[in-house]
Amino acid sequence: MTITGSPLLPQALRFLGRRKRVLLKLSGWSLLESAHTFLGGYGVAMALDRGFLAGRTGTGLAWLAVAALAIVIGGLATGGVFRGLADLVEPLRDGLVRRVVTRSLDQALAEPAHAADSAVVSRLTNQTEIARDSFAGLVLVARSFVFTSVGALFGLAALSPALLVVVVPPLLTGLLLFLATLAPMAARQRDFLCADEALSAQFGSMAQGLRDVVACGAGTPVAAQAHALIEQEAKSARSLARWASARCLSLGVAGHLPVVLLLIGAPWLLRQGVTAGALLGALTYLTQALLPALHNLMNALGAAGTRLLVVLGRLSPGPDPSPTAPLPAGTRERPAPAPGHPGAPRVELRAVTFAYGPAAQPVLRGLNLTIEPGEHLTVVGPSGIGKSTLTCLLAGLLEPDKGEVRLDDRPALLHANDDPSRLRVLIPQQAYVFTGSLYENLLYLCPDGASRSAVNASSEAVGLGPLVGRLGGFDAQVDPASLSQGERQLIALGRAHLSPAPLVILDEATCHLDPAAEARAERAFALRPGTLIVVAHRISSARRADRILVLDGLNATCGSHQELLDQSPLYRDLVGQWHAERI
Repeated sequence: MTITGSPLLPQALRFLGRRKRVLLKLSGWSLLESAHTFLGGYGVAMALDRGFLAGRTGTGLAWLAVAALAIVIGGLATGGVFRGLADLVEPLRDGLVRRVVTRSLDQALAEPAHAADSAVVSRLTNQTEIARDSFAGLVLVARSFVFTSVGALFGLAALSPALLVVVVPPLLTGLLLFLATLAPMAARQRDFLCADEALSAQFGSMAQGLRDVVACGAGTPVAAQAHALIEQEAKSARSLARWASARCLSLGVAGHLPVVLLLIGAPWLLRQGVTAGALLGALTYLTQALLPALHNLMNALGAAGTRLLVVLGRLSPGPDPSPTAPLPAGTRERPAPAPGHPGAPRVELRAVTFAYGPAAQPVLRGLNLTIEPGEHLTVVGPSGIGKSTLTCLLAGLLEPDKGEVRLDDRPALLHANDDPSRLRVLIPQQAYVFTGSLYENLLYLCPDGASRSAVNASSEAVGLGPLVGRLGGFDAQVDPASLSQGERQLIALGRAHLSPAPLVILDEATCHLDPAAEARAERAFALRPGTLIVVAHRISSARRADRILVLDGLNATCGSHQELLDQSPLYRDLVGQWHAERI
């Protein structure tokens, strides 16, 4: 990315054009810096030629005093520059903040159903501060290099024009080499930033969906996706480092080669009438002025400059380029038969007791429950009573303190060599969706792949069709941040329906759907071969089940809807609350 030929150039010109007075003020102070540079080298040369070599010690000391005065002048110039810098830098930061806030509000008003853009906080704080600090550093360094170079070149010309013949060609060559690296450096910096953001987004979504990643045995594909992103970021970092080495080469040509040529060419220069003092003055200009200014300029433009261009590009109006997470080879469609659903497991909880810590009150106490193969069970109870804990025990994520949980007479607890995605699927309230194609998201729990017809069938069954159409088909790229919570839940439900697991556990996995969409999704799972366990938050979900388990913290009661209305005061209260909420 370069500022030339991009929307950033006219914006930069307009910004600077509105602040001509500030630029003139900075230029005025910077002229003192040119005087400081000129007097520094010229004073040293005169002190040697007209003073010490001529036997006039007082004259030599006087010229050294002039060189020392130049340092004071330089300090005054730097102080004045810093005082005027705020008038140029702070308006930039304020404008960027206004731009980010305006874009975020416009996006929220245009798409109120979608999740908030989680990158706004980063743009308002980190990225705007990067732009502010980088811009301030660039102004200081670029201004210093220009006026330091002017002072040094005038000083070299005043000492002897022959010095320019030795110094100027390598200086210009090095600068041209450096300028040639700026565009690739900016592109590599942008690639690195995008890769870093993609990796952060992937880890963030993985953290939200960690429970069902582990429960469903999807650690291998998720790790493969994360590894691909890590490799992409490392590749970008290596490329950035290579261009940084090219920047060092240009610094050597522009800054160090003139010193070497000056020393090698000293005999020739002396024959051309250049004095020893002029040679020493030229070395002073090169080592004390030009070389430090070059070093600061190249470091600032190579690092802060490319960061500034990338950040400004991302903060500019218009859609941000959403980084698409690269996925491992072989994760595209694999022709395979539709996943089958082997015999549903018999689920048993035998005197299960569980507490979160030795001194904590048990969340579940002596729970006995048998869920027959193919049964549809709904779990209800007040918030915090242990419903999600029960689903974690059934999924093998937690181990009971007492008793045991068994699936088909095998312990439910996960083991290293198990592939739980073939046996059970847990979909929590916060659905896990990753950056990639919609098709890859749906195949997430299909170890052997699935045919397009099976994907279509599951998508239509759970009501995913309208979202597929809006996104542009199954091959469309999914950005989790642009989806509403209900849309993410639909994708997770389609994934679970498509999976080969005969046991599906939905822990309030439809809470962000409207009642009609929830009914369609639960009906799809009820018709799907296998066992279904649902943590419900609506009376309609409970009434669709074969049996209902009511948790009250002390006892657990299981039965049909009518049986529980007759036997359980808590269930009657919950039903009353659900009816009141509907009213």
